[in-house]
Amino acid sequence: MSLDPLLPVAPARVTALVLPLGQIKTERFASFLGRLQQENIVHLRDITADGRPNRNMFSPLAFPEGAIIYDLVTHAPSSSHLALAPFDLYRETFAVIAVADASELNEVTISKRYSANGTGRNRAEKNIRDLYQDLEDLRDEWPKALTHQVLLFDYVAFPGTEIPMPEGLIAIPPAEECKITTMKTVMCDISSLLLAEMTTLAKSFEAMTTIESPGHFWGANRRANGNWGGEASNGVSRRNSQFSLSQHRSNSASSIIDKAQVRMSMPPVPSRSNLHSSSSTPGRPSTPVKSGLSNPPLNNEVQSPESGTSTPEYTISRSDTSETRDASQDRVSVQGFGPGGANERHRLKSKARISILIGSMYLQAGRWADSLKELAEGATGARSLNDHVWHGKALELILMNLLLLGWAGIEFQIPTVCYGPTDRPSSISFKADLETGTGQPKHIKMLQQVMPDLMERIVSLYSRVSAENLPPLPLAQTNIRFAKVLAALHLSQGRICKRSLDMMVYGSVPELKLNSCPRYLATPTRQQIINILFRAFPSTASELLTTADRASLLSGIATVLGPLGLHRKKAMVIRELVSVLIGGLVEARTRGAADKGIHPAAGLVLLAPGVGVNSSTIALDLSEGDVEQGIETLLGSLCRSYGIVDFDMSREATGIAPETIDDSDAAVISRILGHSSARFFGFRDIKLNILRACINFSEALPDFKGVLTYSSDLLRTAGSGVAPGPRREDASPIIPKEEQVRLATNISRTANLAQKLGLPVSAEYWDEFFVRNIKLELLSSTRAPIPHAKSVLPGATASRASQDVDPFIYNPFLKKPDENVNQSLVAGELATFKITLQNPYDIEVDVEKIQLATEGVEFEPIPDSTTIGPYRTQVIRLRGRPKEPGEVKVTGAVIKVRGCRERRFPIFSAHYTPARNDKIKLKGVAGLNEDVVIVKPPARPLESETLSLKVIQEQPLITVKSTTLAQSSIMILEGERQIFSVTFQNLSTTPVDFMLFSFRDSTQEPLQAAINNRDATPAELYEYELILMKKQALRLPRSNQGRHIAPGGEATFDFEVLGKPGLTSAMIQVDYTHLGCPQDEITEQFYTRQLSLDLTVTVNASVEMARIDALPAYGQIPQPIWDRLGGTVAAKPNDFCLLSIDLRNAWPSQMVVRLEGDNGVAVEESILPGNSTRLIMPVKRVYVEDPHATIPTLNPSRNRQFVVSTSKISPVMERANREAFWYRERILDCLKATWRTTSLPKRNGTIDLRNIRLTSRMIESIKVEEVGIDISVQDLDGRSSEDNVAYVDEFMTLKVRVTNRTAKPITPMVRIMPALRHRPANVALEFTRKFAWNGTLQQLMPELEGYQSTEVMLGMTALCRGEFEIAASVEEVYVWDDERPAQKQQGRPRSETETLMDAALGVKQRRMWHVKQPYILIVKDCD
Repeated sequence: MSLDPLLPVAPARVTALVLPLGQIKTERFASFLGRLQQENIVHLRDITADGRPNRNMFSPLAFPEGAIIYDLVTHAPSSSHLALAPFDLYRETFAVIAVADASELNEVTISKRYSANGTGRNRAEKNIRDLYQDLEDLRDEWPKALTHQVLLFDYVAFPGTEIPMPEGLIAIPPAEECKITTMKTVMCDISSLLLAEMTTLAKSFEAMTTIESPGHFWGANRRANGNWGGEASNGVSRRNSQFSLSQHRSNSASSIIDKAQVRMSMPPVPSRSNLHSSSSTPGRPSTPVKSGLSNPPLNNEVQSPESGTSTPEYTISRSDTSETRDASQDRVSVQGFGPGGANERHRLKSKARISILIGSMYLQAGRWADSLKELAEGATGARSLNDHVWHGKALELILMNLLLLGWAGIEFQIPTVCYGPTDRPSSISFKADLETGTGQPKHIKMLQQVMPDLMERIVSLYSRVSAENLPPLPLAQTNIRFAKVLAALHLSQGRICKRSLDMMVYGSVPELKLNSCPRYLATPTRQQIINILFRAFPSTASELLTTADRASLLSGIATVLGPLGLHRKKAMVIRELVSVLIGGLVEARTRGAADKGIHPAAGLVLLAPGVGVNSSTIALDLSEGDVEQGIETLLGSLCRSYGIVDFDMSREATGIAPETIDDSDAAVISRILGHSSARFFGFRDIKLNILRACINFSEALPDFKGVLTYSSDLLRTAGSGVAPGPRREDASPIIPKEEQVRLATNISRTANLAQKLGLPVSAEYWDEFFVRNIKLELLSSTRAPIPHAKSVLPGATASRASQDVDPFIYNPFLKKPDENVNQSLVAGELATFKITLQNPYDIEVDVEKIQLATEGVEFEPIPDSTTIGPYRTQVIRLRGRPKEPGEVKVTGAVIKVRGCRERRFPIFSAHYTPARNDKIKLKGVAGLNEDVVIVKPPARPLESETLSLKVIQEQPLITVKSTTLAQSSIMILEGERQIFSVTFQNLSTTPVDFMLFSFRDSTQEPLQAAINNRDATPAELYEYELILMKKQALRLPRSNQGRHIAPGGEATFDFEVLGKPGLTSAMIQVDYTHLGCPQDEITEQFYTRQLSLDLTVTVNASVEMARIDALPAYGQIPQPIWDRLGGTVAAKPNDFCLLSIDLRNAWPSQMVVRLEGDNGVAVEESILPGNSTRLIMPVKRVYVEDPHATIPTLNPSRNRQFVVSTSKISPVMERANREAFWYRERILDCLKATWRTTSLPKRNGTIDLRNIRLTSRMIESIKVEEVGIDISVQDLDGRSSEDNVAYVDEFMTLKVRVTNRTAKPITPMVRIMPALRHRPANVALEFTRKFAWNGTLQQLMPELEGYQSTEVMLGMTALCRGEFEIAASVEEVYVWDDERPAQKQQGRPRSETETLMDAALGVKQRRMWHVKQPYILIVKDCD
C-alpha cells in the first residue's frame, strides 16, 4: 500500500508510529519495517476479540468482513496536524510499535542504568529487561497512544537458557524461520489490543460535553497537545488502561501486578486535577517541534521528548474557559431553557459531533457498517443544526465507508442523507437500472451516480463562511483526496471498478500513461478534476500554513496531474513547490547556522578555527537520512516537464535508473541524439530559470549531488551541442561568461567538499564531443616497425648480401614506409598518441586525469593532466605501453574533469549540428519522450571512431656504436676498393636473429633516370644496367658472416666501397628483427626495424683510358712480341689482331698499370703523374655467331614487354650498332686492366675499359666471318706446292674450301677470281691468254648445313710465268627462311617480342663473303 498521506481513504487508516529501540542498524530497521508494511491491512475475521465485557464496543466479531488499515509512519505528526484532532481523528497516533534487533542482544549492553527488574543472568536477559524499561519510557513519552508494543525481530531462543519475555514484548523469529502467518498474527495481536482500548477512547468521547471544531482556535492558538475541548480533557493522559500510571516506578517486581489491577479497575471518567503529561508531539532528534507560524523558529528552546525535559501540556479547565473562548461562546441566553433554547441546541450539536467521532472510530476499526449507521445519524443531526463543518465531515466519512465497502465487495445501501435536496433515491435507482452492459452491481452504479454531487456538497459545506469555518489545511487536503477519487474514475473510463477502487485504497500507480490528447468520453473530465484540484492550491500570501504543509499540498497536486498527462501544469506546480522549499530551507539553514554560532554566509562547510585546513565542520548537522529520496525524483520530474537537457534523457523518459552508467559508444550516441531532441523542445530561457531554481534548492538543502547535477545540466542546456567542423560552426553557449565561471567554480567547490566528507558524488561533464580525434604519433625512423609480407622473406636469407640482390628486382626493404599504413605498436615499448580535445565554452576545463581507453590485449595507459583553454580545440600527447602482442583498439579516452565523474569519452571526429525533427507525431512531453526513447537516426549518421592498432612482439633495438671511418667519410680513387668496419650494439633485451643489409648511393638515381629515358639506345640501357648491377658502390665482402646479436651484445660487420665517378654519398640500411623461429616456419606478416648509416665519399681520378685501336695482323705474330708479353701462344696465322690502348695517369703520384689477356699474356708499364703510355696487346680475333642479335637487358622487367624506342635510325645503322655491341663485349671479356701506386699509402684498383668504342674498321680487324674461304693449289698427285710456286704448263688443281660457321644452312655460290698481280684493275683481269682453267669460275654449290664445310676443285694451268692473285667470294643464293612446319605448341604460346625487335633491322638480304687475303701463286718456268 502507498504511504501517501493524501490517499483518498486516508481518514480510514490507523496511524501507527514505528520507532527503533535499542541497538539497531538503519538497514536492519528498514528491513523490519518492510516486513510490517506487508501486513498493514488486518482483516477483522483474523483478530481475536478481547474477552473483557467492558472492552467489546469495537469487537471484530460484529463485522468480520471489515479490515483495519494501518498507516505505518516513522515520524511524529506535526503540531499543525495534531491541532485538527478530534475533527480528523486519523491524524492521532493510536499505536506505538518499537522495533528491536535481537541479533544485538549479545553484542553490546543496551543501557547501563539500573533496572527495576534486576540485572539478569546474562547480557541477553539484561538487555531484554532494558528493552522493557525503554517500553515504559515510550508509554510515558506517548501517553495518548492506545497501545505500545515492542517487536523483537530475529529472536532465536538461547540453548539451555530460557529467558522470560516481559509483557509488551513480542519475539519474532528470523524471516527464514517464520511461517506465512507469523507477521499476520503479530499484527492481529496488536489490533486486538487496539480495538479493546478504542472502547475507552469512545467512552471518553461520549462523556464529553463539548467537541470543538478545528477552526475555532486556529488563528488564535495552535494547541500542540491536541486537547479536544471541554472540561472532560483537563489534563488526563490517555494511557493504556491495562497498566497503571504512577508518578514513580517501584523497585519491586510485584508492583507491576498492583499497577495492572488498579488500571483495570480505573473508570474512564477523566478527573479535573491539574495534572501535567508529557507532550504528545514528539519528533525526531533532528526535527524540532514546529509552531503555528508559517515558518516556525528553529532553535534550542523547543526541546524534543528525548532531551529529558518534556513540554507542559496546555490544559483548559472550567475556571479559565472564559479566557480562551471567544465572545460568542461566552454569551448565555436568558430566554427560556426548554426545547429550542441555546443549551438544548448546544447539547444536540455536541451529540451529533460525538456520533460523528464514534462513526470515525468505527471506520478506523474496520466496522464500516456500524460506522455508516453512526455517521448517518450524526450527519442528520449536524444538518438539522446547520453545523456545516461537521455535516461535511460526516458525509466525507460516509463516502469513505461506501468506497471501502465497495472495495471489500460488500453490498451496501447509500444513506438518504447523502442525497441532495433535489435528488431522490428512487430516481437515482432508476438511472442506475437504465445503465446496462457495465457489469456493475446496482449499489455501485448508484454510488457512481451520487458520488460527484456528494463530493461537491462536501466541499461546499467545508467552504461556507461561518463562525466555525474549516482551516485551509484540511480543506485543501480534502480537495486533493476528492481529485484523486475523480482521477481514478477518469483513468477507469468513468466507472467504479476493481481497478479504480485499488487506486483509491492502495494508491496503486495506473498502468495507463495519458498524454495531452483530449478524452471527451471519459467522465469526469480532466477539466472537472482540475477545477476541484486547484482549489487546494495554497496562496502565496497565506500565513496559516507552514512551509511543510504548503509543500505537502503542492506535491499532492502534482501527483494528481502526472497520471492525467497534464505535465505542463504539473511542472508549474513543482516549480512553485521548489520556490516554497527554497524559502523554507534557506530560512531554516540561516536560523540553524545562527544557533550554531556560524554566520549564514559561511557556506556549506566552515573551517574550524585553530584547526588545519584539512579539517572542517558542517554548518548544519545533517545525517544520512535527512535528505529524502523523493527530492531527486521531484526535481527530475520538473526538469523533464520543461525539456531540460539532462545527462541521460532516456533514463528520465523511461524512469528506469540503471545500476551503472553506460558509457559505451551506442549509449553515448543515444544520449547525444536525446540531447538534440531536447534542445528543440520548449523555451531555452525557461529551462535555464528552472535549472537555476533547482541549483538554489539543492544548495539550500544542502544536497551536494543536486548542486553538481543541475549545475552541469545548466551548462549542458546552455551549450549548443555542436561539434564544430571545417565550416567553423558557432558552438558558443548562450549564457554569459561570468555565469559559466560561477557554475564551474560551484561544481569544483562542491565536489571538493563532498570528497572531504566522504560522499561519493560527482557531476557529469557537459559536452559529449570532448574527444575529437586520436592519432598515433609516428615513431622515429630507427624505432618504427615496418611490415613485410612473407613472400619477401625467402630471398632475404641470413646469408643474403648486397651483391646477391638483383637491383632490378623489387626490394621491399628499400621502400619508404607509408605513414598511414604504419599503425603498429611494439609490445613493452611506450607509444605516443595525439588526442584532440574541444572546449566550446568560455571557461577553462581543468582535466585532473586523462588516459587512453583501449580494448583488446592488455594495455597500460599512462595518465596525465592538462588544462583546456576556453573556446578552442587543443592537442595533447598521451602515452601508453602494450603488454603483449595482439590487436588493440583505442576507443577513446578516460577523462576526469575536476568535479566531474571519471568516464570514457568516445571519438567523434566528424562535425555534427543538432537538427530539428520535421515530422512530429506527438506533442508535449510525450513527444519528447518518444524522440528520446525511440531514437531516430539523423540524416547524417553520427558515428564514433576507433583507432585499430596491431601490437607486434617485442623487437630488438640496435644502434651504431662505432665505425673505422673518421666522421663517416672516406676518400677513394676510381676503380679502388676499400673495406671498413661498423660495430652495432643491441640496446634491448631481445636478441637479433635476422639482419638484412641494403645500400643506397648517389649514382643510383642518375642511372635510374637514364634507364627510364625513352630516347636511350639499347646499348646505352645495357651499360646503365650493368653499372647498376655489377658496379655497386657498397657491398658485403663476406656474405657468410653470422648475423645474430645477443641482448646487450655487439657485432662488427665489414663493408666494401668501390670508387666510381659520381659517387659523393652512400647509405648503409640495416633491416633487423627477432623472428623467433626458422624463416620457413613464418606463416604471416613479420616486422623489421631500420637503422641507417650515412657516408660521405670523395672519389678522385686514378688512370684514364685516352684512346684504343684495333689493327689487323696477317700471318704469324712475331715471337719477340710473345716474349715481351711473358708467354708463348700457339696460334694459327691470321688468328690474332693487335689492340692498342693509351692510358693516362691522373693521380699525382707514379702508377703502374697492367693489361692482361685471357690467354695468360700481360703487359705492364709505369706511368709518371700526368703522363700517358701506350700498351700493345695481341688479341685473338672473335667470332660472333649472330652479330645482329638483339641487345639483351639485365632488367627482368624489360624482358616481359616490348617498348618501342622513340629514336628513329635506319636498319643499316641498327645493324652496325648491334654488331659493334657484340664485338665490344667479346673484346672486354678477354681483357683486364689494373693499376697500383708505387708510393705510400699503397693503393690499387681496376681501370674501366668499358669506355671503348669500336669503329667499322676496328670491327673488321677483330671479327671472324660467318663463312670461311680457304684457297689452296695442288699438283696432280694432290701435293700442295711449297711456297705457292707452280710451273708453266703444269696441270694443277685449285681447291676452294667453304666452311659454314653458323648454325643455319646456306646455299652458297662460289666465284673464283684469278688476276694478275701488281697490275691495274683493267689489266689485271686480262688473264685469259695467260691462265687457263677447266670449268667455270662461278659454281652453285649444294645446301651447306651449319658447322659443315665443302670444297670446289677446278683444274687450271698457267700459260706464262709471273705472279697471279687468286681470290674467291661466296654469295648466298637466297635468304634462308626460319619458318618450319607448324608444330603443336606445348603450354603458353611464346610472345613475338624478339620478332618485333628484329624488325628494326629491316628486310633480310642476301649476304656475300670475300676471302681476306688472295692466294698468291708464283709461276715459274720449268727449267
